[in-house]
Amino acid sequence: MRQWSLARQMLALQIVVVVVTVVAGTAMAFFQARDLVAADATEVTRAVAVSVAGSPSVLAALGSAGPTATLQPYAEKVRLETKVDFITIMSPDGIRFTHPTPSEIGKRYLGTIAPALAGRTVSETYTGTLGPSIRTITPVRDADGTVKALVSAGITMEKVSGRLRDQVGAAGLAGVLGLGAGTVGTYLVGRRLRRHTHGLGPSELSRMYDYHEAILHAVREGLLLVDGAGTLTLCNDGARALLGLPEDAEGRHVTGLGLPPSLTELLTSGDNRSDEIHLTGDRVLVVSVSVVRSGARSLGTVVTLRDHTELQDVTGQLDAERGFADALRSAAHESANRLHTVITLVELGKPEQAVAFATEELRAAQELTDRVIAAVREPVLAALLLGKSAQAGERGVELCISPESELEDAGLDPHDLVAILGNLIDNAVDAAMSSTPARVDVHLQAADGFCEIRVADSGPGLDPSAVAEAYQRGWTTKGSGRGLGLSLVAQAVRRLGGTIEVTEGSGAIFTVRLPLPEKSRT
Repeated sequence: MRQWSLARQMLALQIVVVVVTVVAGTAMAFFQARDLVAADATEVTRAVAVSVAGSPSVLAALGSAGPTATLQPYAEKVRLETKVDFITIMSPDGIRFTHPTPSEIGKRYLGTIAPALAGRTVSETYTGTLGPSIRTITPVRDADGTVKALVSAGITMEKVSGRLRDQVGAAGLAGVLGLGAGTVGTYLVGRRLRRHTHGLGPSELSRMYDYHEAILHAVREGLLLVDGAGTLTLCNDGARALLGLPEDAEGRHVTGLGLPPSLTELLTSGDNRSDEIHLTGDRVLVVSVSVVRSGARSLGTVVTLRDHTELQDVTGQLDAERGFADALRSAAHESANRLHTVITLVELGKPEQAVAFATEELRAAQELTDRVIAAVREPVLAALLLGKSAQAGERGVELCISPESELEDAGLDPHDLVAILGNLIDNAVDAAMSSTPARVDVHLQAADGFCEIRVADSGPGLDPSAVAEAYQRGWTTKGSGRGLGLSLVAQAVRRLGGTIEVTEGSGAIFTVRLPLPEKSRT
């Protein structure tokens, strides 16, 4: 039996329980029916005996010379009407006046008469001329209370057993029907259980559960199971860490878990999704959703979460490096053009013009570098601004650093600073390209315990009604794209404990204020 499946073991156990229950119930019904039939027979004989003993015609017949002639027809009539087996009226010394068998009249009554002579009505089981019977004997009294005769009424045990057999037969039939219904029901339950357990045995199910628990706690990726009603039924340690879920998250509806609106909408959508980017307070997550179906019915969804934060940072740095490389290629191309121009001027015999041209180009490039380095002594931001300036110039946009800019080493996470300033400048350059002249102004300053970053563009500006949506994942003013720039900016600002606001000038003005660490304020 240890090798049987769980469904088969449950089927066998339930069949045993059903059989034992039905057999025990049938036995109890038999004993109860036996007692009830015997009690009913006793009540009937008592009622008949007392009724006959109290009849005035019986007492009147006892005063005649031959009472049998009157009492025998009366006793037989009552016996047939009440369906008892005998009614015996006898003298106080036990000589019968009546009997169903006429040859027994005049003979002595077989049974106990002493209690009746003493004035009591008693019932007993006794073997008489008709065989074993349940009988009741009671006295017949005159007006003075003197016992003038005795009356005995009885039902044979054969008739009692017949009634008992009828009731036991009905109880047995009910038991058989109950056993059949229980067996069929047990089979159907076992079949359903076998379908749900896929025919696995208890040891296999236990082993699978242990594996299940080990896997849930071992994997770093997040795993969520959401039922068809939107209730979170399971989450592993990875999901708790990535989403910051409370310990009692399981059993709660996903709308009450405090998740970002975009992620809540995804979990309740009931659609299959693959590798979508979603942002939480401080993480970038890659989310996939798979709907679990049984036929046409949706059972819920399986959600996997992967932390994309570090990869997003690396991607941002790679984009910056790619931008720098593009800027260097553009600068190299322009330098080659300028060098050819200088060489051509020399070959044309105009060395003074060649020197003046080369000097002017070198001075302009050096002025930009000197202005950036003088204003921003945060090396990462300085390099970013030089690269973005070259990129903007290549796209026909002038990137200007405000003369008031002055930023020392702020002591803030350079990755977050690059994400904030780089995305703001990219968005500003995209917006400024629709205007003439195209211009982006950048202001950086550390004062009063805050690092302020302000980026303004000459573009069409930002609709005030769209400001709240601008920081959501997927929002964009472009015709296509994933719209992650401003949402990443907002995430980095929250991570650093700062604020961001948008105002209107000639275009949109984004102002970020980041609190400086204590060591950077002194």
